[in-house]
Amino acid sequence: MKISNNDRISIVDVKDFEELASRALDIFAESAKNAVDEKNIFRVAISGGKTPRRFYELLGATADKSDLPWDKTELFWVDERCVAPQSKDSNYKLANETFLKKIPISPKNIHRIMGETKDYNQAVEDYDRTLRKTFNLSPGQFPQFDLMVLGMGPDGHIGSLLPNSYALFDTVDLVTVVYQLEGGLNRITLTHPVICAAKQLLVMVSGAEKASIVRDVLLGKPDEVKYPVHTLWPILEKVVWVIDSDAAKLL
Repeated sequence: MKISNNDRISIVDVKDFEELASRALDIFAESAKNAVDEKNIFRVAISGGKTPRRFYELLGATADKSDLPWDKTELFWVDERCVAPQSKDSNYKLANETFLKKIPISPKNIHRIMGETKDYNQAVEDYDRTLRKTFNLSPGQFPQFDLMVLGMGPDGHIGSLLPNSYALFDTVDLVTVVYQLEGGLNRITLTHPVICAAKQLLVMVSGAEKASIVRDVLLGKPDEVKYPVHTLWPILEKVVWVIDSDAAKLL
């Protein structure tokens, strides 16, 4: 499917949640193969939320297969809530329960955000240091992930780049804190230059409750402050949208 007023938007239209997860797995596997063939390492950043759960379960089911090069995979997170890794709100916990503890990946290749660190700035510095060391970055450089797995919130956010957040304007740092008001959980997230630097981005969207935001984001005029997902518009040629029929019903 192509959006009629923007032929740079590439959508894989799937019928349901199960097919969405299966297509996401295909994209993940292809990206991994290409990266390993090219440079013998696959670096991927993943997100939390409800939409990727089934996809992660399918990843877990690959443990006894040779399809995915887990021994050559380095895993990172796009964002994390400032909670302990055993918290129900932890993006790490979601990944660990669904696939991490089932696959043959070395613990040294799992680079989680330390959301439990009380000093959020320290957690940011630690993750920043990990990124710079792993990607061997020079000052001013951004890491290039082979694949960035994203969802889209009902307000149009990606990662923890939330609407009207100052984090949207951070073009220098690799990682930043997003403080939540009114009792919400604070978050740590990759900045939008890091997200946009990825070689390929997979955006997964599912459910009828996302239909209106999918319509507004894909058919409306870009406004990255109102809809942070619009920060992807300059690099749309690298983005693959996998959207189920319920979420796409208003397109």
